[in-house]
Amino acid sequence: MIRVTGLVKEFAGGSVRAVDEVSFEVPTGELVTLLGPSGCGKTTSLRCVAGLEEPTYGRIEIDDRVVFDAARNIAVPPNKRRIGMVFQSYAIWPHMTVFGNVAYPLRTAKMKKREIHERVMASLELVGLADLAPRGAPNLSGGQQQRVALARALVAEPEVLLLDEPLSNLDAKLREQMRQEIREIQQRLGITTLYVTHDQIEALAISDIVGVMSGGKIVDFGSPERIYRAPKSRFVAQFIGVANVIAVNDVRPASENGSLQGATQMGSMSFHPDEAATPTGGQTAVLVRLEDVEVSRERPTADRNVWRGRVISVLFLGTHLDCILDVNGHRLRAQAARRTKLEVGEEVWVQIRPDHATALCDDVAGDGTGARPAKPTQTVPSAVAGAA
Repeated sequence: MIRVTGLVKEFAGGSVRAVDEVSFEVPTGELVTLLGPSGCGKTTSLRCVAGLEEPTYGRIEIDDRVVFDAARNIAVPPNKRRIGMVFQSYAIWPHMTVFGNVAYPLRTAKMKKREIHERVMASLELVGLADLAPRGAPNLSGGQQQRVALARALVAEPEVLLLDEPLSNLDAKLREQMRQEIREIQQRLGITTLYVTHDQIEALAISDIVGVMSGGKIVDFGSPERIYRAPKSRFVAQFIGVANVIAVNDVRPASENGSLQGATQMGSMSFHPDEAATPTGGQTAVLVRLEDVEVSRERPTADRNVWRGRVISVLFLGTHLDCILDVNGHRLRAQAARRTKLEVGEEVWVQIRPDHATALCDDVAGDGTGARPAKPTQTVPSAVAGAA
């Protein structure tokens, strides 16, 4: 278990607050990812947990042992925190063999040679590199170096594992393979893991819990499915995956199922409220994922959220078509099945099921912080369709 409470890290004599009152918990045996753009504070938070940065304020516990507490002047050094860490650069020593790199922390701890050999080979077996133990580190591929770094982090049997952007130096295909391997190893060992990345797909794929960071704060924290389906703010909605965010006015209760309805540029729209109360009589913003925009040549039988549209552009992406549609002057982005063979200029029907449209928190300031505006009546900007 890792528990972080009220973590603050200031630089430049307090003029820069890189981490701003961050609190979260990594449950025992689970993998929590801190996700966010460059400069959001995610790596600094990880380095504070590792003991590589000393926080300005706050408290950090690892397995119920306090390793940092500013109020009590406790700061346990990194080598006594029982952590394993994988850095973005891997930090593989080129003058050593694979075996030597993995054995280094055990030799530093003056462990007996026989036990070192047993542990190193077991760790290399875990990452699939046992046959490469005598190979020189410069003769390894990027993926093999990443595995060596992971084996070295695990060889001392740490209580927690920390990974800082471990896949960012790999090509796309290898990243996909390695994230699966990391997840399998983490689950097999049941090791408590804190993972840092800016890659949204990576975070969704491997995490039990995702904490989205912006401006030094955690602006959303929950399961990957919940954060993708019902993010807490406009910033999170557009950072996680790709989304249409649609401005809705004159919000009022719909006739059934506890849903709401309102006026959009496309026409009347029914949608689900957010987890907090969605105000009626005013404005809000509604999230619709691209895969939830249904496009067809024949009119759907539904009587709600069905509009006539025109295809503006079509990109073939292999598994699907990425389309931009004009619906009553509003641009809507959609993923269509490749078998539909849509063409530019074609007239189509567009449907969004009410349970696939969810109101967002009214973070209409658009400053990327995920915070609610000071005035709830602030104007919602025009709908946006775009990539994170």
